[in-house]
Amino acid sequence: MSKALHPRNKHKNGYSFPQLGKSHPPLNAHLRDNGHGASGIDFSDASAVTALNTALLADSYNIKGWSIPEGALCPPIPGRVDYIHYVADLVAETTSAKTIRMLDVGTGANGIYPLLASSVYGWQCVGADISPDSLANVKAVLKNNPELQPLCELRLQPDKHVVFSNIIQPDEYFDVTVCNPPFHASADEARASAVRKASGLARNRGDKAADTSLNFGGMENELWCNGGEALFLKKMAKESLLFARQVGWFTSLVSKSDTLKPLKKQLTKLKATDIREIEMVQGKKITRIIAWTFR
Repeated sequence: MSKALHPRNKHKNGYSFPQLGKSHPPLNAHLRDNGHGASGIDFSDASAVTALNTALLADSYNIKGWSIPEGALCPPIPGRVDYIHYVADLVAETTSAKTIRMLDVGTGANGIYPLLASSVYGWQCVGADISPDSLANVKAVLKNNPELQPLCELRLQPDKHVVFSNIIQPDEYFDVTVCNPPFHASADEARASAVRKASGLARNRGDKAADTSLNFGGMENELWCNGGEALFLKKMAKESLLFARQVGWFTSLVSKSDTLKPLKKQLTKLKATDIREIEMVQGKKITRIIAWTFR
């Protein structure tokens, strides 16, 4: 694990696979010697990655019975909770309210942001998605965690062409919105990315052949949309102006650095009063959060 994880991140010093195996016994079937005298998993194995996530959520956050449908996006927990911690710092700058409300745009079948934010900080969360099946899966996870049910509400977005409309009601206020946007522009682009990722994992293991399946999964609406990340965030920024008085901070992950410059330019034209770029480093991977407000 990277030392660059947020100071409050429970995983900044790594984690014990044997301990995680106790929290979620099915993980034990995937444990193997990592070549350095310790236990690990094959990160190219989707079922192993899912079992690891289930164990991490149970062991570190007391989130029980987490699961996702086959092929759904399986988010890396240390990185996702990092986003929540940085967002918490941002919110703390501008409000001292005891009750914080968060909207997750495109929560997916994993529902990871509402689950983590409600568990770690006790926030009131709304998870929105265009897929009824995805929301049904998150609802099933919440049934396993009755203490989180009062904190997490799920809403179906009936129109895939809008972001906040239909979800944010006229009398509502959210302290922050979060989003992990679909970053590919097409299914072919998503598959090509999967091949590159699988090849990299194979090289790290010393294998000649790569399994080109997505070890972190991802269904169509989770991985790609027309125009990819850049167009999605452009649309989000434009629509955010309509809800300027109803949201404290708008935020999103940005995976491609080329997306940032035109997005910041657009937000400046929209007269955002504060625009932040927050960098998260996890090993060799750099992920950015873009945040803006009109207050």
